Amino acid sequence: MNDMTPPARQGAPIEFNPLDPAFIADPYPFYRRLRETAPVFKAQQGFWLLTRYEDVAFALRDKRFGKDFAGNMERRYGAHRMKEPAVASLARTMLVQDPPDHTRLRGLVTKAFTARRVADMRPRIKALVDAQLDRVADKGEMDVMRDLAHRLPVIVICDMLGIPEEHRAPFLAGSNVNGRILEPVPMTREELDQANRNTQLSGLYFKQLCDLRRRDPQDDLTTELVRAEEAGDKLSAEELEANMGLLFGAGHETTTNLIGNGLLALHRQRDQWERLKADPSLIPNAVEELLRFDSSVQLTGRVTHAEVEVGGVAVGPQESVIMLLGAANRDPAQYENPDRLDVGRPNVRPLSFGGGIHFCLGAALARAEARLVLGALCALPGYFEEQPGEPEWAISATVRGLLRYPVRLVAA
Repeated sequence: MNDMTPPARQGAPIEFNPLDPAFIADPYPFYRRLRETAPVFKAQQGFWLLTRYEDVAFALRDKRFGKDFAGNMERRYGAHRMKEPAVASLARTMLVQDPPDHTRLRGLVTKAFTARRVADMRPRIKALVDAQLDRVADKGEMDVMRDLAHRLPVIVICDMLGIPEEHRAPFLAGSNVNGRILEPVPMTREELDQANRNTQLSGLYFKQLCDLRRRDPQDDLTTELVRAEEAGDKLSAEELEANMGLLFGAGHETTTNLIGNGLLALHRQRDQWERLKADPSLIPNAVEELLRFDSSVQLTGRVTHAEVEVGGVAVGPQESVIMLLGAANRDPAQYENPDRLDVGRPNVRPLSFGGGIHFCLGAALARAEARLVLGALCALPGYFEEQPGEPEWAISATVRGLLRYPVRLVAA
C-alpha cells in the first residue's frame, strides 16, 4: 500500500483552482488530466481529490468516510467559524451529520419524498410545465433559467413545504450563497456576511411558517415536521428551522441545474435532441445520461474516520476527501466515449445524487420534474435554439449551473 500521492507523470504540477474562470466554464479537461495522472491526489489546499468512478463509488458508501462537519470546519478555519449563524445552522442539518443524528433527522422527512408522493405530484408538475411553456411560446423566447429551470422546482418545493403563494416571491427571486459554505475554497467575509443574513431571514420565516402550521395544520411537510418537534424527543426547534431551510434549497437547486445543464447539452448536440423528439420513450434514460454528462452537483466531501486505502493509496484518519462526481461520471473505465452525449446509452448509473446514507433524498422528484420538462419540450411543434453569446455560469465548484441561458423558439 502506497502512503503518498502518486506523482503526476508528465507536464506542469497539478494545481486545483476551482474558481478559475476556465475551470468554471469547463471543468472536464482538468478532471481528465487528474484522473489520468493522479487519480487519488492530495491538493495543495490539504484535502484529497478522487476522480475515478470506482474510487468515488467506494468512498460514498464506505462507513469509514463520514461528515464530522464541526471538526472539519475547525481544522480548516478555526473554532470561531462555528459561531457564524450560517455555519451553525448548517451544522444542525442532516446534510452534514453522521448517525445517529443523521438517521433520526432523515427518517423524519423521508416519507415526504416517497415514490408514491412524487407520483401524486406529477399532475401538478405537468400543469406547471405546460403553463410556463404556454407563456413563453407566445413570446417566442425565454431565459431557460429564469422562466423554467428555476421557477418550476421552486414552486414544487414550496407546494411540498406548504409555503403560501402570497409568500413565494422572495423564494422565486432567491440566491444560494449559503451553499458556498461547503465549497473547497473559503468564503470571503462579504459572502459569509450575506450567508448569515440569508440564514437569519429564512430562519425567521420558517419559524413563522411553523407557528402557522401549529395553528392551522395542512397536508404538507411543514406540518409533519412540526408534529415531530412537538413530540419532544425527535426534533428540536433549531433543527426544525435549519432542516426546513435545507429542504428548500436542496429541494430545488439540483433540479434547476439538471434542467439548465441538460437543455444546454441537448441544444449543443442537436442530433441527440432530434433523436429524443423522434422517440420520447428515451426520455427516462436521457435524464440519467444528462445527469452523467454534466452533473449539477460536481463534488461532495467526507472526512475519514479511520485510515483507509483508496485506489492503492493510504489516506489517514481525519483527512478531508473530496469526491469529484463530475469526473467520476466521465471515467472511460466506466463509460465508453464518456465525453459524448448519448441519450440511448446503456447501463447509465451516474453518481450525481451521491450514494450511501447521504444519497439525495429528492432524487426521484428531480428525475420526475426533468422527465416532464423534456416530454413537454419534445411535444412542441418547433424547437428552442440558443441566442447569440455564451451562457453565464455560476461561480461555484460544488454546484454547476447557469445564471442565464436565453433561447428562442424556432418553427418546425
